[in-house]
Amino acid sequence: MSNRATPAAGLELQAPDQQALLAGSHPDAFGVLGAHTLGGRTVLRVLMPCSQEVAALFPDGTMLDLPAVADGLYAADISAHCGPARPAYRLRVRWPGGTEEIDDPYAYGPLLDDAHLELLAQGSWLYADQSLGPHNCDIDGVRGVRFAVWAPNARRVALLGDFNGWNGLRHGMRLRHTAGVWEIFIPDVSPQSRYKFQILGADGATTLRADPMARQAEAPPATASIVPDPEPYFWNDAAWMQGRAARQGPDAPLAIYEVHVGSWMNNDEPGPLWDRLAARLPAYARALGFTHIELMPVMEHPFGGSWGYQPLGMFAPTARHGTPADFARFIDQCHAAGLGVILDWVPAHFPNDAHGLARFDGTALYEYADPREGFHPDWNTLVYNLGRNEVKAYMIASALHWLREFHVDGLRVDAVASMLYRDYSRAAGEWIPNRYGGRENLEAVDFLRELNTVIGCECPGAITVAEESTAWPGVTAPAGDGGLGFDYKWNMGWMHDTLRYMRHDPVHRRYHHHDVTFGMMYAYSERYILPLSHDEVVHGKGSLLGKMPGSHADRLAQLRLYYGFMWAHPGKKLLFMGGEIAQEREWNHDDALDWNLLDDPARRGVQRLVADLNHLYGELPELHRRDADPAGFTWMVGDDETNSVLAFVRTDGRHRVLAVCNFTPVARHDYRIGVPAAGRWRARINTDDAAYGGTGLAGPVLAHTEDIPAHGQPQSLSLTLPPLSTLLLRHEV
Repeated sequence: MSNRATPAAGLELQAPDQQALLAGSHPDAFGVLGAHTLGGRTVLRVLMPCSQEVAALFPDGTMLDLPAVADGLYAADISAHCGPARPAYRLRVRWPGGTEEIDDPYAYGPLLDDAHLELLAQGSWLYADQSLGPHNCDIDGVRGVRFAVWAPNARRVALLGDFNGWNGLRHGMRLRHTAGVWEIFIPDVSPQSRYKFQILGADGATTLRADPMARQAEAPPATASIVPDPEPYFWNDAAWMQGRAARQGPDAPLAIYEVHVGSWMNNDEPGPLWDRLAARLPAYARALGFTHIELMPVMEHPFGGSWGYQPLGMFAPTARHGTPADFARFIDQCHAAGLGVILDWVPAHFPNDAHGLARFDGTALYEYADPREGFHPDWNTLVYNLGRNEVKAYMIASALHWLREFHVDGLRVDAVASMLYRDYSRAAGEWIPNRYGGRENLEAVDFLRELNTVIGCECPGAITVAEESTAWPGVTAPAGDGGLGFDYKWNMGWMHDTLRYMRHDPVHRRYHHHDVTFGMMYAYSERYILPLSHDEVVHGKGSLLGKMPGSHADRLAQLRLYYGFMWAHPGKKLLFMGGEIAQEREWNHDDALDWNLLDDPARRGVQRLVADLNHLYGELPELHRRDADPAGFTWMVGDDETNSVLAFVRTDGRHRVLAVCNFTPVARHDYRIGVPAAGRWRARINTDDAAYGGTGLAGPVLAHTEDIPAHGQPQSLSLTLPPLSTLLLRHEV
């Protein structure tokens, strides 16, 4: 038998407090629940809705039944069981389905350090990551999870989850006024438990919200957050991480294979998609000579049709493809295969789903309040208020989370142009000028500079890439010199101009010659990546192959020609999945790539060409070492509009490659091109080679210079230019 003590009576709360507790509107549950000293007595109050009995268990073995003072509310004088220190007790609760013994969350004092909270309020990303969200921890020898959420204007915040029957009365949280952070420690919470926050907002509305800092989430359409496993992933990529800086610098060959995870392969097999991808994708991409895989956003997002570009789980890999550990294992496998991993990351905007960030605490907390600043008309989304310290800290903490926790090698920052300009996609009168009356978003500029500076300090060797489509100066200039601090910028102008050129019938290309040469006018204004991305093969734009005019054979030839031109051109390379097999149809995120196309030898030829271009690009320093140096490029033939022929030389200072492009279906015999060095020039790539599905007209090309001046050079080559082809010839000393 247990030693039962006798409870004291007359310990009821004041009526307003009691009513508020039972109604789920009390702003300070910690102020009335748990053990409190009142008039020399220690009073214990417990709120357990739907329970039948509650007793307090003490270290000396005694047990005290707590009388019910209202439905689910219990109270007793426990002075006889308490010394001068904080009372030690556990609770025994009898439910309709059985009895359990638990530790009382209201037995624990404040958890978060006041100084840390003050730093969070000042915009410290470090304390956003360490303070907010779920954290497995041990307090006074008790294992559990500390939950904390930023909701400064909420009237009340409670934690709901599998561990409390999703009852919003059980676990009202403590408000830490210094930073508007609500916290609670729940003992014995199991990993993988689901949870949400119940928020009584400043507007009087009660909503259920996912945790903005959740490390894991339910698979959509479910929306709960998930308590992460406490055990960290054991990484095997130390050598890769130590050496990656040299693999990603401006003189390195970067050839990026862009992937939408859900549609690269069929997703109808059992098991985590990450594991099935890890078994195939890294080896495939590496065999094709790519140096990196870029993943379209893998952060948790409610609408699959957004392809991940409307995320809400900025710290959680989407559950569609597996667990965070599955994702980490995939990246580990990529590194083992010699592949870097770049993630698309979206700090520009977020969707307005009810469980997300919109009016999170009943006010415009994460977003600008005025729709002229806070609503994005292009995507029907909300714009982050990056001028707010806590929001800036939240976003920087997110970026660092992917780089540090998942060993990601870089972030491609989406929609940077929409962040930089307050009038982006807005008509006159629909936007608010900055404090100087201009259109620049100064808060976003400061954020991007700080983001890139922090990543450079905290994540050595990691890179950032801007998807930025305007002429904003200094995107890749150091933040300390007034730039934005990115490592690379997508060259959207080059992509649009050259694809527009390729769409023209070859007979008309002479009238649009500037489209294919204009990129060299600004090629060194930034450090560029040449992107043939997913954006160019959706929304009615057709596939890359579909942009090429003429017969089927001509279209394939022009795609090969275009790839040869791109790989020879200054700038790092990016190709969206399917481009390497000359995908016929437009990309559909619900369907896998048409791998059956590889039954066609001509498609296998395109795939082989991409592999050969990548391997040659990595092998020859002249094709990558001076990508950002104008001394690495010289036009030989840039003005032959009549024949639609281009020729240029790439050099690293020692070696030279001559690129010659014939953009017409007419073979050019005895075409003379001046070159800067005498001797032999051997073709390393001929996109018209029969091995790639071409005509094989020129055969193996080994040309010798003649002492015939041309194009400002004392010697020249006489070449046969196959129709619709690119030749890459290397000088042999």
